[in-house]
Amino acid sequence: MLTLSPIWMPDDGIEKFAVLGLAHNPNLRVTVQEFWVPNDTYEPKYPLDTRKQPTVDHDKTDLAALKKAQDAYDHDVEACVAGINQKLGKDAITIVPVGRAVDALREKIVAGQVPEIQKQSELFRDPWGHPQAPISVLSGYCHYAVIYKRSPVGLPIPKELVSPYHTEALNRLLQELAWDAVKSCPMSGVTAAK
Repeated sequence: MLTLSPIWMPDDGIEKFAVLGLAHNPNLRVTVQEFWVPNDTYEPKYPLDTRKQPTVDHDKTDLAALKKAQDAYDHDVEACVAGINQKLGKDAITIVPVGRAVDALREKIVAGQVPEIQKQSELFRDPWGHPQAPISVLSGYCHYAVIYKRSPVGLPIPKELVSPYHTEALNRLLQELAWDAVKSCPMSGVTAAK
């Protein structure tokens, strides 16, 4: 198992790692994480301009525009992975749809359905979108679901999520959102029946 987390596509490293790994182990599985979009927008250019100070207010982000940006990013990741899998002659690379799960969590926060988290900005350490514990745990659950091809629902609350305001209910919600995102992603390698 090899897990990769590139930000923008195309990323030549994905194909290079897959070809090298498969040459030594034909049963190698590779996962590629789809991120939540930095700065709540999709601007696929390298390198990220880290000198500019983003002025993103996550609490004022238009969720419909965010979904459109996430969909564009997901499309680019999936097209890249599909092309590599075609060259490899097998579906050796699958997708971990973390961005979809993060967007679903943000929608629930805005709808007032996450009592432990009042604002979207509580999910991030900074305007760029570096994650706080709920997103880190949600990401872990997405990876678990893709790697093991089963639901993370029922796993114990991780220590990163334990605090006065994080609860078993939040843990369960993150598990359910991860599983829903993975089941809905056609390139996750997981079928909805599991």
